[in-house]
Amino acid sequence: MKSIEGIVPVMLTPFTAENQIDWTGLERLVDWYIASGVDALFAVCQSSEMQYLSLAERTELARFVVEKVQGRVPVIASGHISDDLSAQIEELQAMAQTGIDALVLVTNHLDPQNKGTETFKATLAALFEALPQELPLGLYECPAPWRRLLSDEEFSFCAQSGRFVVLKDVSCDLPTVIRRVKLAQGTPLHVINANAAIAWPAIQVGSKGFSGVFTNFHPELYAWLWKHGKEQPALAQELSLFLSLSAVTETLGYPKNAKIYHQQMGTFASEFCRVNKDDVLEKYWGLGVILDQIRQGTALWQTKTAR
Repeated sequence: MKSIEGIVPVMLTPFTAENQIDWTGLERLVDWYIASGVDALFAVCQSSEMQYLSLAERTELARFVVEKVQGRVPVIASGHISDDLSAQIEELQAMAQTGIDALVLVTNHLDPQNKGTETFKATLAALFEALPQELPLGLYECPAPWRRLLSDEEFSFCAQSGRFVVLKDVSCDLPTVIRRVKLAQGTPLHVINANAAIAWPAIQVGSKGFSGVFTNFHPELYAWLWKHGKEQPALAQELSLFLSLSAVTETLGYPKNAKIYHQQMGTFASEFCRVNKDDVLEKYWGLGVILDQIRQGTALWQTKTAR
């Protein structure tokens, strides 16, 4: 079983201007992540626009990433977007056949009407029965269509089951991360924080990495924080301020702004986005300047962390 920890980018899905998956651009994107020193890839998730992909596209996307990664890092994927249990089973069984290293369950679909822990556990029991026992599972507190955080009881149940190896924690709350890290001790479940504002303190208290949206802008800086921050805590604290403030840009048209960032780098040719059709550079005044500043700041920090 491969360990899922460290820097785990939530992958973008590049599209052509004609609204088809840009497979050539996706291959370049995979290589860019790995060259940046990431530890795993989250191939089908909200940043991938999974709610706007067909099941065939979702499984093809995961299979393609696994093929191009060639074992260099683990690949995980989610991709179940339905509330109906039978539809979820169909989606998850299809994704389980793509060669991924862990299959990630979205918490809001495990209890779609927010009925509570008994419904959550009953859904899990059905999925445990339907999914390959040898395939590790993950959990994702995806904020779309709504964020369902795990209770301590639910988290402990999952951790003690032995089936789960990773939680993408979207609590955005350091005390919750601390509590979950303690609850997970002695189990295979790793807690990986997704909030840039607490990325460094979460690592310090035992979060097993970072899996936030700004891994699509400067994953190498998060990789330095994860691998070397404790050796140079003063520099890590200074870097964490830049990372946190940069990540506020998520509110300015993400994931389209990340696609513009990559288009300008030459990773892929089109900024086409299914989830966001706005002209974000026009809608959010100053966004173009901010993206340039993030690029310049990233270059400065690459130099600082290379010393």
